[in-house]
Amino acid sequence: MFDDLARKYEQELFERVIPFWMRHSVDPEHGGFFTCLDREGRLYDDRKYMWLNGRQVWMLSKLYNEVEPRAEWLDAAGRAVAFLRRHGRDAQGRCYFSLTREGLPVFYQRKPYGAVFLMIGLLEYAHATGDAALKAEAIALFQDIRRWIADPILMGRPALRGGVPVSQLADVMVISSMALELAAKTPDPQWQGVMRWAIGQAFRHFEPGHGILIENVAPDGALLKHLPEGRLCSPGHVTEVCWFLLDMLEHLPNPQLTARTLAILENTLEYGWDREYGGLHYFLDIEDRPLFQLEWNMKLWWVHVEAIYAVIRAWKLTGEAKWSAWLERLDDYTFSHFPDPEFGEWFGYLNRDGSVSHSLKGNHYKGCFHIPRALLLSSKALRKPIPTI
Repeated sequence: MFDDLARKYEQELFERVIPFWMRHSVDPEHGGFFTCLDREGRLYDDRKYMWLNGRQVWMLSKLYNEVEPRAEWLDAAGRAVAFLRRHGRDAQGRCYFSLTREGLPVFYQRKPYGAVFLMIGLLEYAHATGDAALKAEAIALFQDIRRWIADPILMGRPALRGGVPVSQLADVMVISSMALELAAKTPDPQWQGVMRWAIGQAFRHFEPGHGILIENVAPDGALLKHLPEGRLCSPGHVTEVCWFLLDMLEHLPNPQLTARTLAILENTLEYGWDREYGGLHYFLDIEDRPLFQLEWNMKLWWVHVEAIYAVIRAWKLTGEAKWSAWLERLDDYTFSHFPDPEFGEWFGYLNRDGSVSHSLKGNHYKGCFHIPRALLLSSKALRKPIPTI
């Protein structure tokens, strides 16, 4: 079964997903990537979105580094790096959210996430090219991002008197992701310190009633159940955080925390699975109260591929049959609903019943990242031998 799945994921990645983006997203004139593509790959918005461009740089550079040194992948990534370095940041070094096709700034989001994905893109591309100066630039950007997350005023987001201080799981996620990337590229003990902080902070988001992680807690981990955002769970975020935790716990072994992570993953899948229609919900309220997110019960592409990879990591780590059963369930739902058999790539947004809500292949949030990353990491993990129990 698992060799067959690995072959399926590789075929999907190299025959249907990456070719779609290489055909339709690359801007040969100015550099960078278009992401607002309709079902057939036609452009419907020529603005360039920083975080999606950084993600695609990372993805193509990763393929170049770990699969095959194809010149077309590195050339497209390199032209995007030049475009982003030339146009993507303001005088204070903060990243814009979107640019015109030519590179003029359009919108500034006052969040650090565009910079996060620029950082990992620069780091992976620097690894491919051996560019030490670019690597140093990526590391310096990482340190800036940590400051911006710690003090949002630096991003132009003042602390208001009625505001409730929170720890956001999204911030823990991106710091975990960057620390793992840095540890893989730069042998420096400081990254283990960052991981240790991220592991501790992630577990502060634990909600004991369901045994899961929630999106927002007080900085000390206290629950904020009087607020909708304090009752919010995103199963996709939790499964992604779980595989980040498993990766970080390989650097900082702790069997107790590994077992706790696996329990959170299992609880999240059980809690997030739609018993009526199948698939994982996008958002849930832990007290089953109304959500601000009207799209809460939609089924999204990234939620399912992140869950697939997290479950593969759990199965390979433990060899337990429950994880292979979850993998079969997730794989069956995902591949029977999201891939587009006619034009390639995947639909991103489904209604609760699994019907396609939007036929687009990319927008300002969906680009060349979650699907190809999960397919690549999953196929590689599936080909590793299972441990002897």
